[in-house]
Amino acid sequence: MATRRISTDDGRAALSAVAAAVAASTPPSRTDTATAVRYLLQLLVEKAPGNSVEVRVPPFGAVQVVEGPRHTRGTPPNVVETDAATWIALATGTEEWADAAAAGRISASGTRADISDLLPLRP
Repeated sequence: MATRRISTDDGRAALSAVAAAVAASTPPSRTDTATAVRYLLQLLVEKAPGNSVEVRVPPFGAVQVVEGPRHTRGTPPNVVETDAATWIALATGTEEWADAAAAGRISASGTRADISDLLPLRP
């Protein structure tokens, strides 16, 4: 089943709505958060296609990126997992990978799981 592609306009609108909510110290809507997360994951796939690292942002999405050995069964050897707010901050450049990792907001396992060189994305 093909995943619906999020348009640039829809992705940027969701990112703007999330940023506005954060600036107002209110929680962003689940719909805006989901769209923003999925849009940024989509951009990551476009920037670093491949199947050697799985990036998970539960409950909104997971993608496989970075060229290298393909993983097909069980838990992949290279996994990055984080929450939606941290993913959005990392992908938009409002937070550095090292800071989020030091604070324990990123779980990265495997020799290829440090994707800091791919961030931030340019939404």
